[in-house]
Amino acid sequence: MIIKEEIEISIYDHAKRNLHIYLPDNLKDNERLGVLYMFDGHNLFFDEDATYGTSWGLKEFFDQKKPTYMIVGLECNHEGNLRLCEFSPYSFYDPNWGRVEASGKELFNWIIDELKPYIDQKYPTLSDRKHTAIGGSSMGGLMALYGSTIHSDIFSKGLALSPYIYHVEKQLLHDIKNARIVKETAIYLSYGSKEVHSKGALVNYTKQLLAIQRAILDRAKLYMHLYPNHTHSESAWHQESRVWYKELAFDKR
Repeated sequence: MIIKEEIEISIYDHAKRNLHIYLPDNLKDNERLGVLYMFDGHNLFFDEDATYGTSWGLKEFFDQKKPTYMIVGLECNHEGNLRLCEFSPYSFYDPNWGRVEASGKELFNWIIDELKPYIDQKYPTLSDRKHTAIGGSSMGGLMALYGSTIHSDIFSKGLALSPYIYHVEKQLLHDIKNARIVKETAIYLSYGSKEVHSKGALVNYTKQLLAIQRAILDRAKLYMHLYPNHTHSESAWHQESRVWYKELAFDKR
Protein backbone atom coordinates (compact mmCIF):
# COMPACT_ATOMS: atom_id res chain seq x y z
CA MET A 1 0.00 0.00 0.00
CA ILE A 2 0.98 3.61 -0.51
CA ILE A 3 0.27 6.11 2.24
CA LYS A 4 0.45 9.81 1.48
CA GLU A 5 0.71 12.14 4.42
CA GLU A 6 1.75 15.71 5.07
CA ILE A 7 4.63 16.62 7.32
CA GLU A 8 6.07 19.95 8.49
CA ILE A 9 9.74 20.68 7.97
CA SER A 10 10.81 22.76 10.95
CA ILE A 11 13.98 24.12 9.33
CA TYR A 12 11.91 25.66 6.52
CA ASP A 13 9.56 27.62 8.77
CA HIS A 14 7.36 24.52 9.16
CA ALA A 15 6.66 24.33 5.45
CA LYS A 16 4.39 21.42 4.63
CA ARG A 17 5.68 18.65 2.39
CA ASN A 18 4.24 15.32 1.28
CA LEU A 19 5.60 11.94 2.30
CA HIS A 20 4.97 9.02 -0.06
CA ILE A 21 5.24 5.86 2.05
CA TYR A 22 5.27 2.25 0.86
CA LEU A 23 4.23 -0.59 3.18
CA PRO A 24 3.81 -4.22 2.09
CA ASP A 25 0.16 -5.21 1.78
CA ASN A 26 0.70 -8.51 3.56
CA LEU A 27 2.52 -7.14 6.58
CA LYS A 28 2.19 -9.65 9.41
CA ASP A 29 1.35 -8.83 13.01
CA ASN A 30 4.46 -7.96 14.98
CA GLU A 31 6.55 -7.85 11.78
CA ARG A 32 9.04 -5.03 11.69
CA LEU A 33 10.66 -3.50 8.63
CA GLY A 34 13.85 -1.76 7.65
CA VAL A 35 13.41 1.74 6.22
CA LEU A 36 14.66 3.09 2.89
CA TYR A 37 14.46 6.89 2.94
CA MET A 38 14.34 8.38 -0.55
CA PHE A 39 14.22 11.80 -2.18
CA ASP A 40 11.65 12.94 -4.79
CA GLY A 41 8.99 10.70 -3.28
CA HIS A 42 6.41 11.71 -5.90
CA ASN A 43 8.52 10.01 -8.60
CA LEU A 44 8.79 6.62 -6.89
CA PHE A 45 5.48 4.80 -7.23
CA PHE A 46 2.87 6.08 -9.68
CA ASP A 47 3.21 7.62 -13.14
CA GLU A 48 0.36 10.04 -12.45
CA ASP A 49 2.33 11.58 -9.56
CA ALA A 50 5.70 11.75 -11.32
CA THR A 51 7.03 15.07 -12.58
CA TYR A 52 7.59 13.83 -16.14
CA GLY A 53 4.85 11.19 -16.27
CA THR A 54 7.04 8.16 -15.58
CA SER A 55 7.83 6.78 -12.11
CA TRP A 56 10.34 4.28 -10.79
CA GLY A 57 7.48 1.81 -10.38
CA LEU A 58 8.76 0.79 -6.96
CA LYS A 59 5.37 -0.27 -5.60
CA GLU A 60 4.93 -2.83 -8.36
CA PHE A 61 8.54 -3.95 -8.02
CA PHE A 62 8.45 -4.35 -4.22
CA ASP A 63 5.04 -6.05 -4.38
CA GLN A 64 6.64 -8.80 -6.49
CA LYS A 65 9.20 -9.44 -3.75
CA LYS A 66 8.87 -10.38 -0.12
CA PRO A 67 9.95 -6.94 1.05
CA THR A 68 11.72 -6.57 4.35
CA TYR A 69 11.84 -2.77 3.92
CA MET A 70 9.33 0.03 3.81
CA ILE A 71 10.05 3.15 1.73
CA VAL A 72 9.66 6.73 2.93
CA GLY A 73 9.82 9.16 0.00
CA LEU A 74 10.15 12.88 0.72
CA GLU A 75 8.62 15.06 -1.98
CA CYS A 76 10.78 17.92 -3.20
CA ASN A 77 10.07 21.63 -3.22
CA HIS A 78 8.65 22.36 -6.68
CA GLU A 79 9.14 26.16 -6.58
CA GLY A 80 11.81 27.56 -8.89
CA ASN A 81 15.25 26.15 -8.11
CA LEU A 82 14.45 25.36 -4.45
CA ARG A 83 14.66 21.63 -5.10
CA LEU A 84 18.33 22.15 -5.99
CA CYS A 85 18.88 24.23 -2.85
CA GLU A 86 17.26 21.72 -0.52
CA PHE A 87 18.79 18.66 -2.17
CA SER A 88 22.39 19.90 -2.26
CA PRO A 89 24.83 19.93 0.66
CA TYR A 90 26.95 22.53 -1.17
CA SER A 91 26.24 25.89 -2.76
CA PHE A 92 27.16 26.30 -6.43
CA TYR A 93 26.43 28.22 -9.60
CA ASP A 94 24.70 26.60 -12.56
CA PRO A 95 24.38 28.41 -15.91
CA ASN A 96 20.76 27.32 -16.29
CA TRP A 97 19.54 27.75 -12.70
CA GLY A 98 21.81 30.48 -11.41
CA ARG A 99 23.13 30.60 -7.86
CA VAL A 100 22.07 27.63 -5.72
CA GLU A 101 22.20 28.34 -1.98
CA ALA A 102 22.50 24.93 -0.39
CA SER A 103 20.55 23.75 2.64
CA GLY A 104 21.04 20.02 2.09
CA LYS A 105 23.17 19.56 5.21
CA GLU A 106 20.43 21.12 7.31
CA LEU A 107 17.82 18.95 5.60
CA PHE A 108 19.86 15.85 6.38
CA ASN A 109 20.03 16.82 10.03
CA TRP A 110 16.24 17.21 9.98
CA ILE A 111 15.86 13.74 8.44
CA ILE A 112 18.04 12.25 11.18
CA ASP A 113 16.76 14.28 14.13
CA GLU A 114 13.06 14.63 13.30
CA LEU A 115 11.84 12.53 10.35
CA LYS A 116 13.48 9.26 11.37
CA PRO A 117 12.25 9.39 14.99
CA TYR A 118 8.75 10.20 13.71
CA ILE A 119 8.74 7.23 11.31
CA ASP A 120 10.20 4.90 13.95
CA GLN A 121 7.49 5.92 16.42
CA LYS A 122 4.54 5.67 14.02
CA TYR A 123 5.42 2.61 11.93
CA PRO A 124 6.72 -0.92 12.72
CA THR A 125 10.36 -0.28 11.88
CA LEU A 126 13.72 -1.79 12.65
CA SER A 127 15.36 1.46 13.68
CA ASP A 128 18.99 0.36 13.94
CA ARG A 129 21.71 1.39 11.49
CA LYS A 130 21.80 -2.04 9.81
CA HIS A 131 18.20 -1.62 8.65
CA THR A 132 18.31 2.07 7.68
CA ALA A 133 19.08 3.11 4.08
CA ILE A 134 19.08 6.26 1.97
CA GLY A 135 18.52 6.66 -1.78
CA GLY A 136 17.77 8.98 -4.65
CA SER A 137 18.59 10.07 -8.18
CA SER A 138 20.13 13.20 -9.66
CA MET A 139 20.08 15.79 -6.83
CA GLY A 140 18.61 13.06 -4.65
CA GLY A 141 21.50 10.86 -5.75
CA LEU A 142 23.94 13.52 -4.57
CA MET A 143 22.14 13.62 -1.22
CA ALA A 144 22.21 9.83 -0.94
CA LEU A 145 25.93 9.73 -1.74
CA TYR A 146 26.57 12.44 0.84
CA GLY A 147 24.38 10.78 3.45
CA SER A 148 25.69 7.24 3.06
CA THR A 149 29.28 8.42 3.53
CA ILE A 150 29.12 11.41 5.86
CA HIS A 151 26.31 9.90 7.95
CA SER A 152 27.23 6.23 7.65
CA ASP A 153 26.71 5.90 11.41
CA ILE A 154 22.98 6.26 10.64
CA PHE A 155 22.65 4.72 7.16
CA SER A 156 24.20 1.35 6.32
CA LYS A 157 23.11 1.37 2.67
CA GLY A 158 23.05 4.07 0.02
CA LEU A 159 21.80 4.08 -3.54
CA ALA A 160 23.00 7.01 -5.59
CA LEU A 161 21.67 6.90 -9.15
CA SER A 162 23.09 9.48 -11.57
CA PRO A 163 24.21 11.79 -8.75
CA TYR A 164 24.42 15.46 -9.70
CA ILE A 165 28.04 16.21 -8.75
CA TYR A 166 29.14 18.40 -11.68
CA HIS A 167 29.67 21.61 -9.68
CA VAL A 168 30.30 20.13 -6.23
CA GLU A 169 32.80 17.32 -6.78
CA LYS A 170 35.66 19.02 -4.87
CA GLN A 171 33.55 19.77 -1.79
CA LEU A 172 32.03 16.28 -1.80
CA LEU A 173 35.43 14.62 -2.21
CA HIS A 174 36.85 16.66 0.65
CA ASP A 175 34.04 15.61 2.98
CA ILE A 176 34.17 11.94 1.94
CA LYS A 177 37.95 11.77 2.43
CA ASN A 178 37.57 13.23 5.92
CA ALA A 179 34.54 11.15 6.89
CA ARG A 180 34.73 8.16 9.21
CA ILE A 181 32.87 5.65 7.03
CA VAL A 182 31.62 2.66 8.97
CA LYS A 183 33.23 -0.44 7.45
CA GLU A 184 29.94 -2.32 6.92
CA THR A 185 28.50 0.45 4.69
CA ALA A 186 27.35 -0.59 1.19
CA ILE A 187 26.83 1.92 -1.63
CA TYR A 188 25.33 1.50 -5.09
CA LEU A 189 26.55 4.16 -7.57
CA SER A 190 25.39 4.30 -11.19
CA TYR A 191 25.13 6.47 -14.29
CA GLY A 192 24.13 6.16 -17.93
CA SER A 193 26.12 6.74 -21.12
CA LYS A 194 23.36 8.91 -22.61
CA GLU A 195 22.94 11.27 -19.64
CA VAL A 196 25.12 13.95 -21.17
CA HIS A 197 25.20 15.44 -24.67
CA SER A 198 28.77 14.74 -25.76
CA LYS A 199 31.55 12.21 -25.41
CA GLY A 200 33.70 14.82 -23.72
CA ALA A 201 31.05 15.48 -21.09
CA LEU A 202 30.71 11.74 -20.48
CA VAL A 203 34.47 11.44 -20.02
CA ASN A 204 34.46 14.31 -17.51
CA TYR A 205 31.52 12.85 -15.56
CA THR A 206 33.22 9.45 -15.51
CA LYS A 207 36.42 11.02 -14.16
CA GLN A 208 34.44 12.70 -11.38
CA LEU A 209 32.68 9.48 -10.40
CA LEU A 210 35.93 7.50 -10.49
CA ALA A 211 37.46 10.04 -8.11
CA ILE A 212 34.51 9.46 -5.78
CA GLN A 213 34.99 5.71 -6.19
CA ARG A 214 38.68 5.93 -5.24
CA ALA A 215 37.80 7.93 -2.13
CA ILE A 216 35.35 5.24 -0.98
CA LEU A 217 37.17 2.04 -1.96
CA ASP A 218 38.62 -0.02 0.89
CA ARG A 219 36.40 1.91 3.32
CA ALA A 220 33.00 0.57 2.23
CA LYS A 221 31.49 -1.88 -0.24
CA LEU A 222 30.91 -0.02 -3.49
CA TYR A 223 28.91 -1.30 -6.46
CA MET A 224 29.47 1.00 -9.46
CA HIS A 225 27.72 0.66 -12.81
CA LEU A 226 27.77 2.39 -16.18
CA TYR A 227 24.60 1.55 -18.11
CA PRO A 228 24.94 1.83 -21.92
CA ASN A 229 22.22 4.01 -23.49
CA HIS A 230 20.60 4.94 -20.16
CA THR A 231 19.41 8.54 -20.00
CA HIS A 232 18.96 10.84 -17.02
CA SER A 233 15.36 9.81 -16.41
CA GLU A 234 12.96 7.87 -14.23
CA SER A 235 12.42 5.38 -17.06
CA ALA A 236 16.14 4.51 -16.92
CA TRP A 237 16.32 4.39 -13.12
CA HIS A 238 13.26 2.14 -13.11
CA GLN A 239 15.34 -0.51 -14.90
CA GLU A 240 18.00 -0.58 -12.18
CA SER A 241 15.78 -1.64 -9.27
CA ARG A 242 16.49 -5.36 -9.55
CA VAL A 243 20.25 -4.66 -9.49
CA TRP A 244 20.51 -2.45 -6.41
CA TYR A 245 17.84 -4.47 -4.60
CA LYS A 246 20.06 -7.56 -4.88
CA GLU A 247 23.48 -5.94 -4.45
CA LEU A 248 22.48 -4.03 -1.33
CA ALA A 249 20.66 -7.10 0.06
CA PHE A 250 17.26 -5.48 0.52
CA ASP A 251 15.80 -8.99 0.44
CA LYS A 252 17.57 -9.96 3.67
CA ARG A 253 16.85 -9.16 7.29
